[in-house]
Amino acid sequence: MIEIRHAAERGRTALDWLDSRHSFSFGGYHDPRHMGFRSLRVINDDRVIAGAGFGSHGHRDMEILSYVVSGALAHKDSLGTGSVIRPGDLQRMSAGSGIMHSEFNDSRVQPVHFLQIWILPQANGIAPGYEQKAFPTAERDNRWRLIADRAGAEGAITVHQDLRLFAANLESGHELTHAFAPGRHGWLQVVTGSAAITGRELGAGDGVAISAEREMAVATSSRAELLLFDLD
Repeated sequence: MIEIRHAAERGRTALDWLDSRHSFSFGGYHDPRHMGFRSLRVINDDRVIAGAGFGSHGHRDMEILSYVVSGALAHKDSLGTGSVIRPGDLQRMSAGSGIMHSEFNDSRVQPVHFLQIWILPQANGIAPGYEQKAFPTAERDNRWRLIADRAGAEGAITVHQDLRLFAANLESGHELTHAFAPGRHGWLQVVTGSAAITGRELGAGDGVAISAEREMAVATSSRAELLLFDLD
């Protein structure tokens, strides 16, 4: 079964400094039909103006991934971590038993566009943690590059959940497939560009829930940046 979540159907938070589109219920946007998918709880497609951001606030019992599409995102947390996340990077913050953090646009001139992804952990109350790695574009061109995995396989960042997250930059005229083991599910997120799955067109911001399928094929007639979650 393949179900498309079109970008225009997502929830929205629009402030003077933030434009955020919500694939699943989040904050003031609530839709009982879209509360998450498997262990994937949040995909927020955020655009923050220059110099603005999210002040210090707390989280617990959530795996939070930040994936920057353009611009740069400055991160600070109560573990003492301070970093800047740029395109090609993936950051994982395990909120665990409790953590405080802030996220700001690192530029005073350019906006930042990033995806914030929340994943339900397999266990609550773990020690908070942080990890960030760069995945060069060449490693993702016309192929799936594993960027997050429970075991940190193939140099991926670790995540405290049974999932595998892949990224790809697919050029026009190319196709990628992915085989799902029995009982596994998928979520395909079109980050930028356009693509097609089973002949159905997808645009930037569209998501696809995939269940009871042995294999998925995605093709492009123009360049596309894709994320694929392989979920328990």
